[in-house]
Amino acid sequence: MKAIVAGLAKETRAKGWWHSYGDIVPSWFSLYVGLESSATLIRRYDSELIPGLLQTREYATELFRRKNPTMREEEREKLVAVRLQRQNILVRRLPTAPALRVVLSEAVLHRTIPDRLAMAQQLRHLLDVAALPNVSLRVLPLAAGPPLASETGTFVLLDFPQAFGRASTEPTTVYLENITGALYLDKPAEVAAYEHVWSDLEALASGEAESEKMITSILEEHHD
Repeated sequence: MKAIVAGLAKETRAKGWWHSYGDIVPSWFSLYVGLESSATLIRRYDSELIPGLLQTREYATELFRRKNPTMREEEREKLVAVRLQRQNILVRRLPTAPALRVVLSEAVLHRTIPDRLAMAQQLRHLLDVAALPNVSLRVLPLAAGPPLASETGTFVLLDFPQAFGRASTEPTTVYLENITGALYLDKPAEVAAYEHVWSDLEALASGEAESEKMITSILEEHHD
């Protein structure tokens, strides 16, 4: 991982748009944004919250408010702006937008924020983003039972472009975030363990069409 960290750190210092936000973006997360923007495939499982790439402004604002209620509004707005700008990778033309595959626990859809109208807007936004050709959104039903991911919690798998037909420019990397920092794993055994968990999630999760129906049903039942 040291080579990746060094390479990405050098690259992001040179051209990372997020550096214009200064210290509001911690160094450990700045590295992730660089990896995310360089990836060709992003796979992530979320057990508690809607992921940042799929959040609306209102949903993101509420999360940052709960995380640090004493933060100045100006700083919170910068954090929200970074989160929203990250989402541009899903619709960019050059370089080609990455493929995003998301599995969400059904519990995430029921865990509403206080503003129910804003939560309804968030669920509609999920459906809109899921309609993009490079995005796959699947829901893991509670009825499917506990997945292997019960032991991992939320995680991200990042795959990178190949170099002229050779191996990938960077190894597949696992990203794990907590309230004080993050872990970046790229050893073959570590990646293989998370690939196994991801395969289990794909086996248990509902298909895209069924997942869309589930989100729509929750939206109609609780928020309209």
